Amino acid sequence: MSAGRASEGAGCITWWGFSPARDLLSAGPVRHEGEVNVLLVGSGDPRHILKTIAGLQNEETLHVWVIENSMEVVARQLLLLYLALIPQQNMGLHEKTEIFLEVFGNSEIRNQTEETLKQAALQLSLCVTETLETTHSCLNTTLLKFRERDELTRIFKLWIQPSSSSSECSSILMSNAWDYRVRQHLGTRYDSKKGCFDWDLSMKLFERGCGTISKQQYVQWRERGLAFEMREGVYQITNPTLLSARVFNQRGNKVAVSGYWGDIVSSPYLSFGIETDDKSLLKTQNGHHIKTAQDISFANVQALFQSLSSRRGCPTTSQSDTEAENPSAQTDHKSLTINDLMRPNGIHVTFLPMDSLHKLPEKQKYSHFFNTMYFSASCVHHLGPVMRQIAAPDAVLVVELAKYILDLNKEQEAGFAKKVESIALEAGFEPWYEKKCNDVHSVFIPRKM
Repeated sequence: MSAGRASEGAGCITWWGFSPARDLLSAGPVRHEGEVNVLLVGSGDPRHILKTIAGLQNEETLHVWVIENSMEVVARQLLLLYLALIPQQNMGLHEKTEIFLEVFGNSEIRNQTEETLKQAALQLSLCVTETLETTHSCLNTTLLKFRERDELTRIFKLWIQPSSSSSECSSILMSNAWDYRVRQHLGTRYDSKKGCFDWDLSMKLFERGCGTISKQQYVQWRERGLAFEMREGVYQITNPTLLSARVFNQRGNKVAVSGYWGDIVSSPYLSFGIETDDKSLLKTQNGHHIKTAQDISFANVQALFQSLSSRRGCPTTSQSDTEAENPSAQTDHKSLTINDLMRPNGIHVTFLPMDSLHKLPEKQKYSHFFNTMYFSASCVHHLGPVMRQIAAPDAVLVVELAKYILDLNKEQEAGFAKKVESIALEAGFEPWYEKKCNDVHSVFIPRKM
């Protein structure tokens, strides 16, 4: 039984990943120490970056190199990192976590969140232009091509000044875009959509160990795109970071259509809401989880932000988080600039051009350079033999599997895992069998010659 048309649920653009956040430095047989270089290919969001930073020791340094296949995804990654780096004296941890999750997983946001988003977009627009003399170590776009930076600037300007000045019209755009995708996915079963949503949750996500996802919250996300509704407020302003263009062929002509083209089945709860180091959040009562995926997402993200704030080089404040929630005690968000963001010691995030993956082996700088390489399920086909040339001798290769891509059945999921292993072997990597069996990621090490 299928609750929708295959290949439509996951969408064609990855706004969030299809696996939980991982500390990538702890993924292999040996934890790399000192200066570590990590390559992320198609990760979709900064979950692994934040989780890996949280696991760092003070003396360790981390340089993350990011390659995505869409500038809209790059723009969102920059925005989410920007939000994560806002100092506590400007925004309390509680408020920052709420705004981060709203932008991350909601099709529609509150007025307050829109104001923060626009201010961040304005600063990011300045950051990617050549006129800015300094660049932030965690928001480094200097290696992108000029046309890619121009595209980022265009995207940020759309976020600042959407095509429609009317929030009502803007909201209708997202609600229509979301409903179009749901209708496209369910087809003739649209009239019984709640039954389809319940089937996907109970027979697919629950079977895959996602018992923390609340039925009420999941159904609301499937219907409206609202995953995180954490305080009373009106969620009616389109989240522009989830809109993008998709090219269709119409009567032989290519036409770009703006809309929501991301995941409408698996949910943004996967990144932060189905696993946690705090086991008290996973307690059950009468066979049901006490805490929901929304609760766990909030706790996990807040903990990651706390770790980031405590990193050496970040400003400390005697102000309590409760005090920081008081608007009168905060710096006006509109006065915040790139230079005011936290600059954690030894942390660098650099965005590389979209077509750079197969060009890296041609540059001496990247010869046997990366200690850890991560490929998403949607980008594993880019893994080829030339990747051995940029992998350090003791490198670890982590590949996301298709466990949480609900369009695939169990046979297809198993076939994908076998295909990943075949691709990795052909590329010169062998499975690391010592690691406990994991059906979310496959881990490989360079094959001994």
